[in-house]
Amino acid sequence: MDKLEKVPVVKETNASDLESSSVDENNEEWHIFKDPVVAAHYAELYERTKYECRFHVDPDFTWTKEEERRVLWKNEYYVTFWAFIMFTALNFDRNNMQQALSDNFLADLGLNTNQLNIGNTINLVCFLVAELPSQLISKKIGADVWIPTQMVLWSAVSMCQAGIKNAPGFYITRGLLGALQGGFICDVGLWISYFYTNSEFPLRLSLFYISNQLSTIFSSLLAFAILKIKTGAITQSWRWLFLLEGLFTLLVGIFAYFKMPASAVQTKAWYRPKGWYTEREEKIVVNRVVRDDPTKGDMNNRQPVGPKELLHTLLDYDLLPIYIFRLFADICTAPVATYLQIVLRHMGFSTFQTNALTIPYNVIAIITMIGLSVLSERLKSLAFALALIPIWILATLIPLRFWGDAQKNIWGTWGLLTVLLGHAPSWPLTISWCSYNSNGVRTRAVSAAVVNMFSQAAAIIGSNIYRKDDAPLYKRGNQVLIGITFATLAVAILSRFYYQFRNKQKEAQWSALTPEEQENYVHASTVQGNKRLDFRFRY
Repeated sequence: MDKLEKVPVVKETNASDLESSSVDENNEEWHIFKDPVVAAHYAELYERTKYECRFHVDPDFTWTKEEERRVLWKNEYYVTFWAFIMFTALNFDRNNMQQALSDNFLADLGLNTNQLNIGNTINLVCFLVAELPSQLISKKIGADVWIPTQMVLWSAVSMCQAGIKNAPGFYITRGLLGALQGGFICDVGLWISYFYTNSEFPLRLSLFYISNQLSTIFSSLLAFAILKIKTGAITQSWRWLFLLEGLFTLLVGIFAYFKMPASAVQTKAWYRPKGWYTEREEKIVVNRVVRDDPTKGDMNNRQPVGPKELLHTLLDYDLLPIYIFRLFADICTAPVATYLQIVLRHMGFSTFQTNALTIPYNVIAIITMIGLSVLSERLKSLAFALALIPIWILATLIPLRFWGDAQKNIWGTWGLLTVLLGHAPSWPLTISWCSYNSNGVRTRAVSAAVVNMFSQAAAIIGSNIYRKDDAPLYKRGNQVLIGITFATLAVAILSRFYYQFRNKQKEAQWSALTPEEQENYVHASTVQGNKRLDFRFRY
């Protein structure tokens, strides 16, 4: 489908008119703020909300393609790359448990796989519960303050894992990590959205999310060295893993206080006197973003979400298809990934072989994730692109269910598991989908947390599908996963039809208004977010 738009009122347009572009061949530009009624409406809104970039919003401002490219490259380095570094730090502390498992973590503490499930569930429940409060705190005090604070706090807990001696210690540290890390992803995602247009957002989120795979690869490589460390004081190598990787996160968290400005117009500071951009470049960043999505200025970056707005967003049924898809999609292979190291060790691979054998599927997942993001933009269809994920999973999960004894064909089993886990994750596209269909910073702040809450709920469910009595092939568990994967495919297809239906409803109501009524609606209506008649859902 074509790029969807906030429908203008004074003149007839089509979707291509509303693309966020700079200057065309005739040195003329049309954008939504060229409509004086729309421009007046948003100017009043930005002043009322004290939007920090409001002084740079200029309907007559133009720039060249070359200037835009320079600004984008700055964004890639200062915003996307730094977000990737922070996410890598999170993933080191969130995923190093997998490397610890390959070094007899459970045996050293006298734990079994069911207790591991309990610990993982505690971690995920705390992560889930913290998602929304964390996002609300971030919206109140600013992501530039809250995100570095989160990182410093959880890095201290991560290092404390080196002192675990029993099951209660394991449960307590897993719970604290989940509570302090919850909300980080949606906080960073909202911060990134301030610098990019909606069409650019999915690819940047994909680049951000490749940290999941790359950090697993980096952790696996580091584990080759760290898991060989043994001293008289600390004889179990996995304790060094928690200690050193927690220290890395602490350093990144401290640097983050100095690397994250609150907005594009607040990059200058005593420790960064020149800032990121020239004044003209600041105007380019601001105008290209708000022309693409004027609702990105309907709150300032220190403005909290009130109880009424929070409840309204939580009850937004129009985002439910995305939430349900994320829930099902994240369950599909979660147990396989969680138990991969244990399965490989059971098949006879050593600790170091096990860590090395997790690298290929992460490389494949990076390629498929970026490729799917590009494909979704080319096809102009998020629902269709996301439907390819369960199709990939079914093509490998069904053979895995009927696979023979893994001990008889260990390399074939590893190959099948590698292809299965190499599917593109749904994370960047579902968050981008939520961001666009929220149509407002207030709704976007909450929906970003809620979609991740569904993801954590999926992880909680997924961590309990493989059970001890189903080991080592987990055929019963894989049968459950096949059913969930079919449901995921159905949700992707039905979501497309649902949003098409909602857009037709809106179009019928909008077309029934006279031009004068349409103009009055844009200027005076108090309806907000995706319930506005001049908004169309993306699918």
